[in-house]
Amino acid sequence: MSLIEFSLKRRVTVSMCAVALVLFGVVAAYRLPINLLPDISYPSLTVETRLSGAAPAEVETLVSRPIEEAVGVVAGVRRLTSVSRPGLSQVTLEFAWGRNMDFASMDVREKLDIVTLPREADKPVLLRFDPANDPVVRLYLTGADNLYQLRYLADEVLKKDLESTEGVAAIKVNGGYEEEIQVRVDQGKLALLGLGIQDVNDKLHRENVNQAGGSLYEAEARYLVRARNEFKDLQDIMQTVLVSRDGRNVLMSDVAEVVRGHRQREVITRFDGKEAVELALYKEGDANTVSVARAIQRRLDRVRQELPAGVQVVTGVDQSRFIRASIREVASNALLGGLIAVAVLLLFLKDLVSTIIIGLSIPISIIATFFLMYETGTTLNVMSLGGLALGVGMLVDNAIVVLEAIHKHHELGESGMQAARAGAQEVGRAVVASTLTTVAVFVPVVFVEGIAAQLFRDQALTVSFSLLASLVVSLTLIPMLSAL
Repeated sequence: MSLIEFSLKRRVTVSMCAVALVLFGVVAAYRLPINLLPDISYPSLTVETRLSGAAPAEVETLVSRPIEEAVGVVAGVRRLTSVSRPGLSQVTLEFAWGRNMDFASMDVREKLDIVTLPREADKPVLLRFDPANDPVVRLYLTGADNLYQLRYLADEVLKKDLESTEGVAAIKVNGGYEEEIQVRVDQGKLALLGLGIQDVNDKLHRENVNQAGGSLYEAEARYLVRARNEFKDLQDIMQTVLVSRDGRNVLMSDVAEVVRGHRQREVITRFDGKEAVELALYKEGDANTVSVARAIQRRLDRVRQELPAGVQVVTGVDQSRFIRASIREVASNALLGGLIAVAVLLLFLKDLVSTIIIGLSIPISIIATFFLMYETGTTLNVMSLGGLALGVGMLVDNAIVVLEAIHKHHELGESGMQAARAGAQEVGRAVVASTLTTVAVFVPVVFVEGIAAQLFRDQALTVSFSLLASLVVSLTLIPMLSAL
């Protein structure tokens, strides 16, 4: 039994399948990820290492080159670049298209574990995003005149809470005052004692201790011993014995002034004319911008309840706003194009019933396309919606051909059932061949590698899905509705 024969004899079955397909398509449409463009992020990883106080040449020699030699042998690396700045090394690895980035991250971490770096260097951090990209969301913490408090809330409350949000790769905090304890040494007094700055530094390190001291065993019990002698306040630092001379202890307060201050600021952030603290949130390379922004806003609604009275978190930049506006614009244009296509059909056919039958093929085919997009992991973006808008005019071609053939047999005096069967079967093969030739133009794009595949894959899939859906609709629903 052919598809046309089945649709004419099993009308209820075909109707229920169409309704089910529409329901699945509507649910899938609400679950489709939204993005401005298809995922065209390069498969890359960045190794970031900090070496405080080092010049760019030292950073390159001591940090960048050893890391390059270690990670350069990872399988799949096509290009390796590094940038050495004062106190900062960034080594970027670009992998071949199709490389599994989770396994690539594991391979890079294994190589980093065997790299020998200076003791002063921080542990290398592996980033799944490009530091050169802009953050997806910028938050501003305002409402308090105490910049120490704002910075503390940003680092200890907001950053720690938002870092666990799905899709967030890193959060950078700028602005405010970073609290630090400053020991302002009097060089003259220190010189009289025959000491240098390094002696003061070493003494502070030795006196501020919190480290393991071994274990004590008693029967079957084991007790861990720790040596804890940390500074609790400024007075502890000032009372630290720097050196003993002639039976007299020279205290830290004798040669230095200990004050509570802040780090030297490199960035001053202002929002609405007042100083504020900025949190720049970066997404992972393969994360969806709109989904990440929504998750951040949901998490913010809960975090705001933990902030003190008068302190506010304001969203300054949100890339998802522009993306949603662009998607709405493209979707509205596609809808307008569909309405114009129906109006043109009504103008030429001069038959309301035939226009309604053909007009039904457009939304059903589009909704079915949403379901297929969801199953293949295609996002709702400008390219995929552009493919839908491109296919709207082509969706009615199959329906018009089938309906015209049925109408011709109906004019010959055949009954509705006979006309639907004869007309659909007459042009069925031609419609299938015509649709498949068009699909054959777009399908090969899916198998292209590189940036072209990343950019045009969604559009090719969307056009192909919509044409195949319209083919099925024209060979099932159109004959069935015409027979009625």
